[in-house]
Amino acid sequence: MRIPRIVIAGTHSGVGKTTLTLGLLTALRRRNLAVQPFKVGPDYIDPGLHHVAAARISHNLDSWLGTPAEVQQLFLRQAKDCDLALVEGVMGLFDGAKGQGEVGSTAQVAKLLQAPVVLVFSAKGLARSAAALVHGYKTFDPMVRIAGVIANGISSERHREFIRQTVEEELGLPLLGALRKNNEIIMPERHLGLLPATENIALQQVLHQLAFAIEEQVDLDKIIQLAQTAPELENRLTVAVARKFTGVNLAVAKDEAFHFYYQDSLDYLTEQGVTLHFFSPLRDCALPANCHGIYIGGGFPEEFLPILAANQALKANLQLAYRKGIPMYAECGGLMYLCRSICSLNGDEYAGVGLVPGSVKMGNRLAALGYVRAKLRKPCLLGDAGLELKGHEFHWSSISGLPEEEALYQVTGGRGVSGRPEGFVKGNLAASYVHLHFRYNPQAMGSFLTACAEYKKSGRSNHGE
Repeated sequence: MRIPRIVIAGTHSGVGKTTLTLGLLTALRRRNLAVQPFKVGPDYIDPGLHHVAAARISHNLDSWLGTPAEVQQLFLRQAKDCDLALVEGVMGLFDGAKGQGEVGSTAQVAKLLQAPVVLVFSAKGLARSAAALVHGYKTFDPMVRIAGVIANGISSERHREFIRQTVEEELGLPLLGALRKNNEIIMPERHLGLLPATENIALQQVLHQLAFAIEEQVDLDKIIQLAQTAPELENRLTVAVARKFTGVNLAVAKDEAFHFYYQDSLDYLTEQGVTLHFFSPLRDCALPANCHGIYIGGGFPEEFLPILAANQALKANLQLAYRKGIPMYAECGGLMYLCRSICSLNGDEYAGVGLVPGSVKMGNRLAALGYVRAKLRKPCLLGDAGLELKGHEFHWSSISGLPEEEALYQVTGGRGVSGRPEGFVKGNLAASYVHLHFRYNPQAMGSFLTACAEYKKSGRSNHGE
């Protein structure tokens, strides 16, 4: 299968990969090209921004959560009908899961996709040393094909020409672009990264500015040519799985407060036959009618606490759903929302749904970050005791008051103590800070959907909640 493709990688975090990627997506789209975006790793915010820039849903390529074959399959499935696939890397090119070599890195994904890499580096304060920097990345792993570089933060045309000469003449790599700092282009940030697309009202204007800068300072034609040099990929697409859960209705919270979902997780649910019914904890007074399960993902509930707390009708509806035995799964922001209370950074406390007997407190520093292995402590919605799941944590809040005997997982990895209790499980409710990718944890999702199907079979869901 021939798919023109390219990976945008950085020498390190903060070098400008995302703003460059957004500008490229917008500029290529303005050429009437169908560009399929991807993001390496477990990030939720960047794919949302990609979606707006490319007008196509972005997908995560995560070689720690998924196997190499699963990553390749996802890429082939989503890129098969595009003019060009653009993959934004994560962190530095060779940075992956801590202590596990290349696993989870942009370099590993680039090799799995046999894709040429465009290396982005900060040129600030560099002259000939830029060649030494790029040379190190170019030779560190000969299996990674660095096909060109983009210098970010050049100070003048003379600086750009010096960088071009040293990179092209000493390394034989083309300088595909040299970007000047533009203080008029502002990408607002928040504690978890860039401001999400759902809240950035000026995003379209910023994308227009970024595209203009890219068209002026980057060789788009050369990037397209490099993408077309990617070799043909073996078609490894498998036949779609059987729709084992046809007729199951799953209520999924989705609005500005809750939008951290892997698109491939949602696709996996629909492939299983599940019908997704989205609802808004910010605006809706009731859950979707005839739902057989509830899924509340992550997001930024801490940014909407007054509105969430004031929606008493939906909170009462969720409490009723729990009492009726509807299977309910929540992660990260969803866990926070289901707690007894949430305390903002300002010290204001707001009432949550109250199904989880814990109190949330927002912090001003990271509480958890990284890949984790989460082992179920007892039989529950997600499977039998001892089942180990792979997930990711990223949050600034902490929870007190959760009984250890009702913890959902025993977690290793991330920043916390190895083997620590985490989450909450009781009856038909399972909630945790851990984000799961559903396709890569099929046993847990099969267990959850089986519980939903059994609830449907019980006949208790024949009216609105």
